[in-house]
Amino acid sequence: MKKSTLIGAMMATSVLAGAAAAQDVTLTIESWRNDDLAIWQDQIIPAFEAAHPGIKLNFTPSAPAEYNAVLNSKLDAGSAGDIITCRPFDASLALYEAGHLADISDLEGMANFSPVAKSGWSTDDASVQFCVPMASVIHGFIYNKDAFAELGIEVPTTEAEFFAALDTIKEDGSYIPMAMGTNDQWEAATMGYNNIGPNYWKGEEGRLALLAGEQSLTDEGWVAPYRQLARWGAYLGDGFEAQTYPDSQNIFTLGRAAIYPTGSWEISGFNNLVDFEMGAFYPPVQNAGDTCYISDHTDIGIGMNAATDNPEAATTFLNWVGSSEFATIFANALPGFFPLSDAPVTLEDPLAQEFISWRGECESSIRSTYQILSRGTPNLENETWNASVAVIKGEETPEAAGARLQAGLASWYAPQQK
Repeated sequence: MKKSTLIGAMMATSVLAGAAAAQDVTLTIESWRNDDLAIWQDQIIPAFEAAHPGIKLNFTPSAPAEYNAVLNSKLDAGSAGDIITCRPFDASLALYEAGHLADISDLEGMANFSPVAKSGWSTDDASVQFCVPMASVIHGFIYNKDAFAELGIEVPTTEAEFFAALDTIKEDGSYIPMAMGTNDQWEAATMGYNNIGPNYWKGEEGRLALLAGEQSLTDEGWVAPYRQLARWGAYLGDGFEAQTYPDSQNIFTLGRAAIYPTGSWEISGFNNLVDFEMGAFYPPVQNAGDTCYISDHTDIGIGMNAATDNPEAATTFLNWVGSSEFATIFANALPGFFPLSDAPVTLEDPLAQEFISWRGECESSIRSTYQILSRGTPNLENETWNASVAVIKGEETPEAAGARLQAGLASWYAPQQK
């Protein structure tokens, strides 16, 4: 009896020690989103730890501009966290190719993501996935509902309706038709060309054809968006050439402009600044009945440090990131940053819900220059910035812009050399 009692006591002690050890597993998360610290501490971490009592999370962000350098030095020194927050495309691909990010292609939760969603964190041939997609941002137009009601304008669905609305706003004179400047350059491409462009090159169909060398930047689908941009200059207000991105934000949130070409990333910031009701519409199609396409751009993912000492716990966490629970918490904590999984999500913010509803109406794509095409010199992303600005300002024709960008791409990108 004494021996049995001793064995029983030893077994109980062993079980308790095992439980204590399980509770001691702590996953450290590297990220550049230091503005998300409170969200992780107050919402994401408590929800995960409540469902997974054996695993603790430690969120340790760096400043965004310093993240790549800090993370690389930690990885080289062997001191990086178990979980790595991933920027899209080449920066994370380089980490995978250097052996720092684990292959998580077989992760159960990866089944919840489409090929478009996964494209930001996979190898060029899509055979290996190294980060779980967390969120995207959707491009479109935010508008002042009060201004539209005052001027009797309906939300435009076609290009003809769009320019008719701009003409009405301009003729009335109470509002600048659209708040966008060209001083900082990137807005003209991100909120202009890559916002409206998918309707012309047919989203993923055109983007993948460009990657394969089956289409070129001189084709109609790639030049036509510049033709629309060439018309925008007349509606951007006096002095738009010197107008910065913060200037444009202020002009819209102060109620001085009726339309803001932009993306969903502005929602949470704008909610606290405006005293009017905001609405949103997706890029108008060329003709009624056309399929609409939106830029639903992969923005942030999360992966596993290949050198982690806790691969099982890290796998558990990454599977949870692919769940409906995580998606709902993240999407409501950061309105405008949308989950990329197919898991059902209910959004509380009406403007965010408007943006995400477009996924059910339109075909999704990503920014045309972000995958592979900006690895060489000249950099196609940066060239698209200055071409978009030049066209809006009337300094370059749409055809000349397309020809210049095509020549630059063909100078280094083999599939375009023919």
